[in-house]
Amino acid sequence: MSALPIHAVLPALLDSLRAGSSAVLVAPPGAGKTTAVAPALLHESWCTGEILLLSPRRLAARAAAERMAALAGEPVGRTFGYATRMDTKRSAATRVTVLTEGIFVNRIQADAELAGVSAVLFDEVHERSLDSDFGLALALDAQAGLRPDLRIVPMSATLDGARFSVLMGNAPVIESEGRSHPLTLHHIGRNAEARSEDSMAAAIRQALREEAGGILAFLPGVGEIERTAERLDPPPGTILHKLHGSLDPAAQRAAIAPDPEGRRKIVLATSIAETSLTLDGIRVVVDSGLARRPRYDRAAGMTRLVTERASQASVTQRAGRAARQGPGVAYRLWEEAATAGLPRFDTPEILEADLSALTLDCALWGVSDPRELQWLDSPPQAAIAEARARLTTLAALDADGRPTDHGRAIAGLPLPPRLGHMLVRASETGLARTAAQVAVLLGERGLGGNDPDLDLRLRRWRSERGKRAESARKLAERWARLGTKPPFVPSEVEGRATSATQGLATCIALAFPDRIARRRDSTGESWASAGGRGFRLDPTSSLASHEWLAVAETQGMASGARILSAAPIDFATVETLFADRIETRRTVRFNAATGAVEALRERRLGAIRLSSGPDSAADAAEIEAALLKGVRSGGLSLLPWRDSALALRTRAAFAFGEAENPIGDAALTDRLDEWLPPLLTGKRRLDAIAADQLHGALQGLLGWDGMQTIDRLAPARFETPAGSSHAIDYGAEGGPRVELRVQSLFGLSEHPAIGANRVPLVLSLTSPAGRPIQTTRDLPGFWSGSWAAVAKEMRGRYPKHPWPDDPASANATLRTKKADARGGGTR
Repeated sequence: MSALPIHAVLPALLDSLRAGSSAVLVAPPGAGKTTAVAPALLHESWCTGEILLLSPRRLAARAAAERMAALAGEPVGRTFGYATRMDTKRSAATRVTVLTEGIFVNRIQADAELAGVSAVLFDEVHERSLDSDFGLALALDAQAGLRPDLRIVPMSATLDGARFSVLMGNAPVIESEGRSHPLTLHHIGRNAEARSEDSMAAAIRQALREEAGGILAFLPGVGEIERTAERLDPPPGTILHKLHGSLDPAAQRAAIAPDPEGRRKIVLATSIAETSLTLDGIRVVVDSGLARRPRYDRAAGMTRLVTERASQASVTQRAGRAARQGPGVAYRLWEEAATAGLPRFDTPEILEADLSALTLDCALWGVSDPRELQWLDSPPQAAIAEARARLTTLAALDADGRPTDHGRAIAGLPLPPRLGHMLVRASETGLARTAAQVAVLLGERGLGGNDPDLDLRLRRWRSERGKRAESARKLAERWARLGTKPPFVPSEVEGRATSATQGLATCIALAFPDRIARRRDSTGESWASAGGRGFRLDPTSSLASHEWLAVAETQGMASGARILSAAPIDFATVETLFADRIETRRTVRFNAATGAVEALRERRLGAIRLSSGPDSAADAAEIEAALLKGVRSGGLSLLPWRDSALALRTRAAFAFGEAENPIGDAALTDRLDEWLPPLLTGKRRLDAIAADQLHGALQGLLGWDGMQTIDRLAPARFETPAGSSHAIDYGAEGGPRVELRVQSLFGLSEHPAIGANRVPLVLSLTSPAGRPIQTTRDLPGFWSGSWAAVAKEMRGRYPKHPWPDDPASANATLRTKKADARGGGTR
């Protein structure tokens, strides 16, 4: 075997680990750090035990172990072994175990001293997965308190070694230059309106024509891989492979290894192929520039997969796959200038993830606040608070944040807290096997197909042949035994077809009680969940005809997330499972449209209303409070104002001014609690308030002095020289107005005025028949001006009535000339 670039720096690394317990290794992709470092440590005097090499992915862990074993001329499982969730090959002779980061976290939690372990190597730490960050924090804590002799080596492919060095007490940083092969980049762009699968298939066909060697194409997910594969028709001498986490190990190995028949390979892969792996024969990379990442939606309380632009660091890693073994070419489906606009790095998972498992694990470690450990990026306080609340709801933590016995049982399982809680609780009712199978189905995509109906997928998986399906069934059996106390005896319930679906739904409901959902419409497309989120379902799904679903997985925005997997559940099961969560609520609310209070009695499971109806036993005080709240929020216009009360309010506005008006809108609203409640006693509707009640309430607020001020400054009526009385309209346009016959003002030489500022009344003058003849704010001016013309016209129309030439000196009267002559008076 030719020397790898890492061999040049191995002596410096070994010297650092002889002198101290920590070092940081920075080595670019292809340098050989994954397979060369661990074997080099085996012969050191301090290395008397096992070396643990942490890998971010199961595929990479298995491949690394197999590669080291092959280089040593041994079968895997002897000196070099691996341990992943679904597959393990190791023995008593194993000295180097490659394991996934989650497996390591479980191991160090079970044995904080890591007895028999001499070194822990963290490969690809630059990826910043939550398990990697947490595993490193626990290892550093164990090293500081229990195992000062434990060697810890983070290994990074990017130049962020300085941060790890500071985290580890300024540990030495060893850098390898890596192996450099020429890499040519072609930015070919793509039509934004075209589907990514069409663009990728076209780019792959172009690469087949223009380049030699195997082709590795990066797509965001399994769906895109399948659709791209459908669009490709590989020419003779070419073999098409798919590479993603859902494949069985044999298919994954075939994608990585050289083709036994020497055919040219096309490998359609997810980001699983970005790091750790060397794919033999690959000389061309075709990059969609997209990645699918889990993003935790804190508002919705769920993790969703999001397709987004890959980071600069990620696309650099992808392109480098083409130049691992020789000169390479990378086709990028974006313009060259767009690269600078990509995010520089992927956001560390600890800043975005659900921290429930981490918080529980820290509590078991003896750290109540996870931020007390050593982190490159400390976990957000809001995420920790949310995780504690969820764990308290699951009874995993007590009120003081200490782990309960149930919490310890959950943490002892290789499952997230929700699924661990499901397995423990389901085991108590004889559903251990079903719960374990649900956990495997939700953790392993593709088992039993991808139908949203988990019952259908479970039945398919149970009858599937193949190594992956069989390994998954064995894993479920192991988990079922972990969740129960021996001896493990499957329940009769799990064997009955009629109960199997409800058993499956029960398990899902235990894990995700907030995702119990009820159908909203007849099509089954819209669903309401107990947690308050809206879900959507393909109406053609077999699930759409059911009234209730136990939902396990969703994807998309919280307001309308798409249901990815669920099982039908009947209401009787829901009632049995969540009897303690079903609430009877009495709701008293004001309906602004009717001006009345509605008193309802509801049964609810979270945000789902189970039943409702009128509540005849509603408390009178609650009804009055609802009416008061309705007026406060809807405004005073909801009250049944009558003419008398409205007139008093307009007079008060004129007398005091709107700003100082004691019964204006602002003042009435401020003092609402003072004057309105007495009017609401015994009433359910606002229009039941009598007119005299509102008028009386206004008078009470004004008091005797206030009423006197209004009567003086804003009198309700105007008394004429003829002795008649006329209402003053204070709400009229142009100011206070009074309508009256012109003869009633004879003898008046000054214009009448009101208020502190002596505002002239607007006089609307009429004929004896009540028809308007003049509007004026200057009565003397009218007498001396246009009166002559008006009088001349009126004498012809109303000859029986007086129309004197000098009305200012005439007697006011409402009588005819003949009546005045008989009566001798002024009326």
